[in-house]
Amino acid sequence: MPRIANLDITLLRAFITVVETGSFTKAAALLGRTQPAVSLQIRRLEGLLRAPLIDRAGNGAGLTVEGAGLLPQARRLLRLNDEIVASLGEGDLEGEVRFGAPEDIATLHLPSILGAFARSHPRITLAVTADYTANLLDQLSRGQLDLALIKREPVGPELGVRVWREPLVWVALDVAVLEASPLPLIIAPAPDIYRKRALAALQEADIPFRAAFTSPSLAGQMAALRAGLGVGILPGAMAPRDLVVIGDPLPVLADSEIALVTARGAAEGPAGLLAHEVLRALERGPAVS
Repeated sequence: MPRIANLDITLLRAFITVVETGSFTKAAALLGRTQPAVSLQIRRLEGLLRAPLIDRAGNGAGLTVEGAGLLPQARRLLRLNDEIVASLGEGDLEGEVRFGAPEDIATLHLPSILGAFARSHPRITLAVTADYTANLLDQLSRGQLDLALIKREPVGPELGVRVWREPLVWVALDVAVLEASPLPLIIAPAPDIYRKRALAALQEADIPFRAAFTSPSLAGQMAALRAGLGVGILPGAMAPRDLVVIGDPLPVLADSEIALVTARGAAEGPAGLLAHEVLRALERGPAVS
C-alpha cells in the first residue's frame, strides 16, 4: 500500500508563521513558543513530508522548492480548518479581540480585512482602537489591547513582527508653498512618528519651518492640505491625486516600518487567529529572510 501521511494543522500553522514573519524567532514570539520548539515543529513537518521545506544555509532561512510549493496548499488547508472550527463553534474561536492601529493604517488597510474576519468568525467580537503608536504600545502594556499594528523605525530595536515598510512622501496642494519661509507644516501632535520624522529631516537639512496646522485627525490634516495651508507627510500609497508629491528641495524621508505586536498571552485563540489573518492579508511577498 502507498504510504499515507496525516498532516498536522499545528505543524502547518508553524510553517506558515515562519514564512509570514521571516524568522523562527519572530514566529515563536507570535505562536507563544520557544524558537527551538518551532524549529522542531518544522523538522517534524519535513520528516512527515520527506522533503526539506526551509533552506537554512547562509545567514537567514529561505524556502526550498518544495517549501514554496507547499505554502499555498498549506494556507488553503489552514483556512479551511479555521473555517470549519468557526462554523461548528468549537475551540477558542469565541470571545473578544481588542485590536489597535494608527488611523491612517486603520483607514486604508484594515476595513476589508476586519470585515472579512467578522463575517468568517461571527462569534468573535472586534473592538478596534485608532491611536498613535506610543499610545497603542502603552495600552498593550496595560493589558487594554490584545493586538496592534504599529509604526516603528526600521533601524530601531526589535518590536513585534515586521509586516511591511512604508515609503513616506511630502505632499501639498501646490509646489508654490515652498516659497514660504519658514515652511508651513501640517502635522499631528506628539508623539506621532511622522511628525518626529518630518521635524528631524527638516532640522538636518537646515530648512526653517513652523507648525501651520496641527491635528490628531487624518481627515483634519487632509482638509488642511487640500486648503493649501502647508506641507505634510503621507505614506506614498495614501497620496491622493489632487495633491502634489514634492521632492527636491525637501529632504528625502526614510521609510517607516509597520509591525504587528501581540500582547503577552494573546498568541493563541481569537487574537492569534486575527494576527495570522492580518499577516496573510498584508504581507509583502512570501520570501523568508
